[in-house]
Amino acid sequence: MQLLNLPDKVLEILHGSTSQTEVEYRLAWSRTYLKKYGLLQNSTRGVWSLVAEESNQLVAFLIATVEREIPIYTLKNYAFVHDLWVEPEFRHAGIARQIVEAAIAHFTQLGISQIRLDTAIANAAARKLFENCGFRASTIELLIELRNEG
Repeated sequence: MQLLNLPDKVLEILHGSTSQTEVEYRLAWSRTYLKKYGLLQNSTRGVWSLVAEESNQLVAFLIATVEREIPIYTLKNYAFVHDLWVEPEFRHAGIARQIVEAAIAHFTQLGISQIRLDTAIANAAARKLFENCGFRASTIELLIELRNEG
């Protein structure tokens, strides 16, 4: 299993250790995902992506950004994990934990003092993973489904 920070792969191609095709594939995949969720539209965000590969197959990824807190709080910036995915056949092998721990180390090194994320209340496995990595519940989001006919 290999964890790869996508921008690092660009550096590898400059030094000849990764083929142009591999880097183009990873970057195209990353850009497509980030664009799909609007993460490339705000240039003030620091987007960070990490992928896990096995035998040149993408098996997991994490996408996070550095966000600015609203000015009424003392915290200025925080990291937000937008998505973590592991292909079903690679789950329960510790990959997600490795990726989350790598994200924690990355944002700690950047001087970020808080990482936030959302997970579905029904996703007990994700909650257990994040709690085992040191996350704790901090807010409860409530919603109402509105039916708009028109």
